[in-house]
Amino acid sequence: MIRTGRTSRYSLRLIALAYVTLLLLVPIGLILWRTFEQGLGTFWDWISTPAAISALNLSLLIVVIVVPLNVVFGLGTAMALARGRFRGRRLLQAVVDLPFAVSPIVVGTALILLWGAGGWFGFVQNAGFQVIFALPGMVLATLFVTLPFVVREVEPVLVEIGEEQEQAAATLGASRWQTFWRITLPAIRWGLTYGIVLTVARSLGEFGAVIMVSSGLAGHTQTLTLLVDARHNAGNEYGAYAAATLLMGVAVATLLLMSLFNKNSHARSKA
Repeated sequence: MIRTGRTSRYSLRLIALAYVTLLLLVPIGLILWRTFEQGLGTFWDWISTPAAISALNLSLLIVVIVVPLNVVFGLGTAMALARGRFRGRRLLQAVVDLPFAVSPIVVGTALILLWGAGGWFGFVQNAGFQVIFALPGMVLATLFVTLPFVVREVEPVLVEIGEEQEQAAATLGASRWQTFWRITLPAIRWGLTYGIVLTVARSLGEFGAVIMVSSGLAGHTQTLTLLVDARHNAGNEYGAYAAATLLMGVAVATLLLMSLFNKNSHARSKA
């Protein structure tokens, strides 16, 4: 009986390891091998071109805009869903999950229908403020597809910790801001971190919705994902691998920085 149990556990571990290796490690290893097979110098040449630098700057700019907005919206929505009991709560839950169910291509098409020259809000573009095929449209598309991550990471944590400590702080005279900053925020720190990391990763890697509302012009509305696609379509496979590796490096660096920040914050709170 014991041997059977151990065999089952080892078999499950082996299957899980093989699954992760096949779907994750092998593709990443292949990309890294193809990227650096010609040396670091060639890799640097391809990621330091004006088009690559512009694409990186635009991708980071979108992240800088999208993440704070999603953090503010996500925290407010998570607090409302976890603490509130109101009409339309289930509808709000469904709306938050909508980006998981809708194809990014559909999102981009919907934005064109709304914000294009002939759309419902076309008067904005007709007034001279470019939305579609410009940065605002790309930001809107990225905001939509990344909307659920902070909410879905923070809400379960809020439900788990309950309201007792917050109510105690209010009883002792703490304001809502003091209660949130000193009680709620430390308790949801890790959930918020995971939500931010997922938001950053999706913002950097989004392709389907962004390509619909971007002109794809190098140096103007071309993100790193669009640069990878453009180089691949042009037959420049090595340049595409280099841009993909740069994109992956930025995502990994973000994850490490967020982990380090949380570790330092946790150490300061203990001190």
